[in-house]
Amino acid sequence: MFESLSSKLQNITAKMRGKARVTEADIKEMMREIRMALLEADVNYGVVKEFVSEMSEKCKGADVMQSLTPGQQIVKIVRDSLTDLLGGENGSDKLLSSSTGFNTIILYGLQGAGKTTTAVKLAKLLKAAGKKPMVVSVDVHRPAAAGQLKVLADAVGIDCYIDPEEKDAVKIARDGEGKARYLLCNYLIIDTAGRTVVDDELMGELKDISDTVNPTEKLLVVDAMIGQEAVNVAQTFEEAIGMDGFIMTKLDGDARGGAALSIRKLTGKPIKYICTGEKVDAIEQFHPQRMADRILGMGDVVSLIEKAQSNIDEEEAIKSMERMMSSGYNLDDLYSQFQQMKKMGSLKDLVGMLPGAAGKVSDEDLDDKIIDRQMAIISSMTKKERRVPSILNASRRKRIAAGAGVEVSDVNKLITQYEQTSKMMKQFSNGKGGFKMPKGFAKQAAKMGLGGGMNGMAGMNGIPSDMLPEGMEAPSKGGFAGLFGRKNTETDDGPVTPTGRRDRKKKRKGRR
Repeated sequence: MFESLSSKLQNITAKMRGKARVTEADIKEMMREIRMALLEADVNYGVVKEFVSEMSEKCKGADVMQSLTPGQQIVKIVRDSLTDLLGGENGSDKLLSSSTGFNTIILYGLQGAGKTTTAVKLAKLLKAAGKKPMVVSVDVHRPAAAGQLKVLADAVGIDCYIDPEEKDAVKIARDGEGKARYLLCNYLIIDTAGRTVVDDELMGELKDISDTVNPTEKLLVVDAMIGQEAVNVAQTFEEAIGMDGFIMTKLDGDARGGAALSIRKLTGKPIKYICTGEKVDAIEQFHPQRMADRILGMGDVVSLIEKAQSNIDEEEAIKSMERMMSSGYNLDDLYSQFQQMKKMGSLKDLVGMLPGAAGKVSDEDLDDKIIDRQMAIISSMTKKERRVPSILNASRRKRIAAGAGVEVSDVNKLITQYEQTSKMMKQFSNGKGGFKMPKGFAKQAAKMGLGGGMNGMAGMNGIPSDMLPEGMEAPSKGGFAGLFGRKNTETDDGPVTPTGRRDRKKKRKGRR
C-alpha cells in the first residue's frame, strides 16, 4: 500500500544520510520533496502542511546544525515525525476492557469495507491470545451477511450466533449477548449492517444497538482504498454515534496510503488493527513506530519475529535448527522450511520487514509461486534423493525436472542453494573463524521463530559478508537472486550445463 510513498521517502532520506554538512537550502529542498511525496500519496493537505512545518523547524534546530552527523539526525527527525503522525511511539492502543470481564465490540462502517471478515479475523486473534470470543451478525439488510459470518466462523472454530428469520437488528443483538454470556464467552463481536452512503436510517439503527448492548469498544472499519473519503466517513460516524478507534482494511491493495496517514491526525482516534489480506489470519495490531520504520525501509524485525512465533511449529523448528547445525540437514528440512514460510504470508511482506531489504529485491524475485515451484521440485524426488542429495547426478536431475515441470537449470539452482546454506551453517556450528554456536542456541532460536521458515528465509536472503565472523565464508551466490527468478546458474566451480556437468573443458583449454 505504501510502496510509492515508501520508495520516495527512502530516496529522500538516502540523500541526507551521508551528508557531513547540511545547509538550510538542503533542508528546504528535502521538505519540498517530502511535501510532494505526501500529497501524491493522497494525504490531507492540512495534515501535510502542519507536518512539514513542524519537521522543518526541528531540522533547523541547533541539535542538527551542530551535530557531527547532521544527515543521520535529519533521518531520525523524519522517522520520529512520521511516527507521531501515525499515532506516537506508544500509540499501539489495545482493546478496552470491561471491569465485569465481559466485553462487547461493535464493528460498523460502509458496505464493502470488510466488516464481516474483519469480525472473524479479530475473533481468531483474540482466541489465539487465550480469550473466548463469539461473533454475531445483526445485518438484516444484506441477505447473505449472516450466512457468510457463520461459514467463516465455523471454519476457524469460533462461536457464532445468527437469526436469519429475525428482522429486528436490536433484538438479534440482545439475544446474541445473552447467548454469549450463557456460553461464558468474554468477548462478543457484533457485525453490523453497512450502507453505500451514510444515512439517517443506518445511524439510527447503530445507535439503538449501541444503547442496547452498551459496548466496551466501538470500532469503525475503514477501507484504505477510498482515500481521503475515509476521513469524511470517520468524522460523520464520530459525530453521530462516537467511536473508540479504527480497523483499516485492504492495506495489501494498491491504495496510496493517505487515509492511514491522515485519519489519526484529523480525528484524534487511534488505528488499532490493520488487515493485510483476505485470509482470516491477515490481521495484526497497529504499531505506529513499526509502520514508520517500514515506510522508511528500516524494517520491522519485531513484527517479523511475532509473525514467525504465531505461525511456526516450535518443536519442528527446534528439530530443523538442530539438523542445520549438524550433518543431518537435508532437502526434507528445506521443504519443511518452505511450508513454514508459506504460513507466514507473502514473500513481499516478509522482505519488507527486513532492515535495509526494501527496494533491494525486485518484485520478480518475490513471486510466491516460485516457492511452490521449489516445493514441487523437492516433491518430485525420491525419499533417498531428498535425504542424500549428493546422489543427484545428471540423469536424476533431468527426471526430477520433468516430474516438476521445470527446467534442469531450476533444479540445479535449488541444489546449489541448499549446498551453500548447509555449508554456511556448518561453518557456524564448527566454530570456523573463531565463532561457535552456544549451547542451547537451536532451542532459543526456534522459540524466536528462527528454526523453521526463518531459516529458509536466511538461506534465500543470504547474509552480508560484513556480518559474518572474521574468516568465515559467505555463500557465493546466496540471496533471493540465487534461488528465485534468475537465469544465472553459475557456481564456484564454473557454470552448470543443462546436464549438470561442470564446464571443465574451458578450464583445461586455458591451462594449455
